[in-house]
Amino acid sequence: MDFLLLGIAVVLSLFGLAMISSVSVFESYQITQRLTLQGLRDSTSNSFYLWRSFRHIILGFLAMGVMSIIPYRVWERFAFPLFIASLLLLISAFLPGIRADYGTARSWIRLGFLSLQPSEVLKFTLILYLALWLQKREQLIGTWKEGFIPFASLLSLSTILVALQPDLGSFLVLSSIAVVMFFVAGGNIFHVLLGGAMAGVLGLPLILQKEYIRNRFRAFLSPADPSISETIGFQIKQALIAIGSGGFFGVGYGKSIQKFGYLPEVQADTIFAAMAEELGFLRLLIILGMFSIFIVRGYKIAREAPDRFGFMVATGITTWVAFQTVLNIAVNLSLFPLTGITLPFISYGGSSLISMLAAVGVLLNISMYSTEAASVARRTERKPAAYSRV
Repeated sequence: MDFLLLGIAVVLSLFGLAMISSVSVFESYQITQRLTLQGLRDSTSNSFYLWRSFRHIILGFLAMGVMSIIPYRVWERFAFPLFIASLLLLISAFLPGIRADYGTARSWIRLGFLSLQPSEVLKFTLILYLALWLQKREQLIGTWKEGFIPFASLLSLSTILVALQPDLGSFLVLSSIAVVMFFVAGGNIFHVLLGGAMAGVLGLPLILQKEYIRNRFRAFLSPADPSISETIGFQIKQALIAIGSGGFFGVGYGKSIQKFGYLPEVQADTIFAAMAEELGFLRLLIILGMFSIFIVRGYKIAREAPDRFGFMVATGITTWVAFQTVLNIAVNLSLFPLTGITLPFISYGGSSLISMLAAVGVLLNISMYSTEAASVARRTERKPAAYSRV
């Protein structure tokens, strides 16, 4: 097992718990105060998000441990039913009585006392099914009729439901995972670019139907306009203030000012800005370095995987972590419009953390079989006759 990758995943998750403990005190007090006034709690608390995150981490570590001991080839048999189940969960997010109305998007469902974000589950199941699908079409990926057209149909099926919620962040992550996996499987570069363009043409108009999404793009394009920076651009303005206030060494752990009601969603979408404020640029480089090492090790596991399925799954999981990390940081730095996407391992969010740690467990299992010799054998083995094109 790749213990370095395992160690980074564990350290980043525990670091995220420590940061949530620091930056969520005000938000915890606010939400528990509302619950107390409604008679749903006995008293207020500053650790509401901390204890919920602690439970998420326990479940996430448990999922990672279980997935790391299950041979990854088992998922070839279950990839399709799991993918269909995740699509059904996405559809249920539109059904009254099941959907949970959190925020502005229909991204959540409630199952008893549990709440779940189906798009996070879909990221994992799409990787598994797409790896199986690309493996079976190994000789046909570069063709138009039997490679690109089926891939574009599969991508559209996976992302349209997310676009209808609308969930811009998950839409971008899912599209990026699929396009990268298609390309490394042997897809034509022209088809890859066309697939990305089609995803944008089909999905973005659905997403931009919502006014609050359009406002995010307006805030991104006109950040200096006072009428925007004090209204729809307030969140990103405060994120930049937090990042700038941190300087090189930060104001100190637990001493953030922006967390006291100035920076919305500080424990989730904008936790990177609060980290920058408290830790400063130099300490933040350590965290960014850990993400970089994780991504390098992930792609190394993919490159040395013993078979094509393992190669594709490891590529998809690593791309998921890499793109979502870059996207979250870009949003906090005002280099991209707000998306609502979390910072992997660190941001508050049970569905995101548990799904990602489960995926890391699969990646760790693949690492048990990944060797340079296995990589050479995979690349030089003869293509199955059943996949050859007449």
